[in-house]
Amino acid sequence: MLSPIPESELIINPDGSIYHLRLKPGQVADTIITVGDPNRVAKVSSHFDRIDLQVSHREFVTHTGWYKNKRISVISTGMGTDNVEIFMTELDALFNVDFNSRLPNSSQKKLNIVRIGTSGSMQSTLPEGSILASSKAVGLDTLMAFYSIPQTDIEHQIADEVQLRLGLPFKPYCVSGSEALLKKIGKDLPSGITVTCPGFFGPQGREVRLKPRIPEIFDLLGKHPFQNEAFTNFEMETAGYYAMGKMLGHEVLSMNAIVANRISGKFSADPSGVVDKLIVSVLERL
Repeated sequence: MLSPIPESELIINPDGSIYHLRLKPGQVADTIITVGDPNRVAKVSSHFDRIDLQVSHREFVTHTGWYKNKRISVISTGMGTDNVEIFMTELDALFNVDFNSRLPNSSQKKLNIVRIGTSGSMQSTLPEGSILASSKAVGLDTLMAFYSIPQTDIEHQIADEVQLRLGLPFKPYCVSGSEALLKKIGKDLPSGITVTCPGFFGPQGREVRLKPRIPEIFDLLGKHPFQNEAFTNFEMETAGYYAMGKMLGHEVLSMNAIVANRISGKFSADPSGVVDKLIVSVLERL
C-alpha cells in the first residue's frame, strides 16, 4: 500500500496551491505552451480568444484561456533545466496527485507540452530567422545524474559520442521528443539534435572576459552529424523537458526560434518577430 507523500516533499500552500507555481488543480489546461521569459506569456495569450486565469509567482507566470475552442495554458519557467525540473514535477502533480490524500491518482493524465524558446544555430544552413523542431536533445547538464532516465540504444550512443568529442568528465544524456507532437507541430519544418547547455556563455563556447575550455564546441558537434542526424542548435532547457516528460509519461516537444547563427556570427535584426512567427505557428497547429 502506498504511503502519502510527506508535506516536506510535496509542498502545498495554505490556499491549496502548489508551492512554486502557485496553481491549484483544475487551473491548468492539459495542453500547455511553455516559455522561458515571463514577459513572453502575455505575447502568447494575446492571441487567445479569452483569458480565464492569470497567476504570477517568481518566474512562473501562468495564463489559461481559449484559442479557437481549445483550452490552452501558457506558463513561463525562467532559464535552465533546474527550473524545468521544478516546473515539470509540480505541473504533473497538479494532474496526477490527489492533494487531499497526498497519493498518486490511480490513472495517469497525459499532458501535451510544447516549449517555445529562442536558440542559436550551429549550422550554416539554419540561418537566424529560422524555426526548428528538436527531434532529440542532449543534456550537457547533470540533472539526470539524480534520476534513472531510460534511454534507447541510439540515445546512449549519441550521449557517448558527445562525451567523447567534447572530452567531458561526465556522460551527458540524450532523450527524444514526442513523435506525435513532432508530426503534428513540427511537420514540414527543419529538425535536428538540440544541445542543452548549463549556461549561456562558456558552456556554449562564448568568450567575453573568461576563456571557455571548449571554445570550438559548435565545430566539434555541428560539423559532424551522428548517423546523418545533425547537431543543430544550442539552448538551455530542452533536454530537461524531454527527460522529465519521458519519465512522467507526457508528450513534449521543443520548438526553437533561431535568433543567432554561431557559424556566421550573425544575430537576428528582429528576434521578437521570429518568436511571434513561432507562437502563431504553434497555436495554429495545436
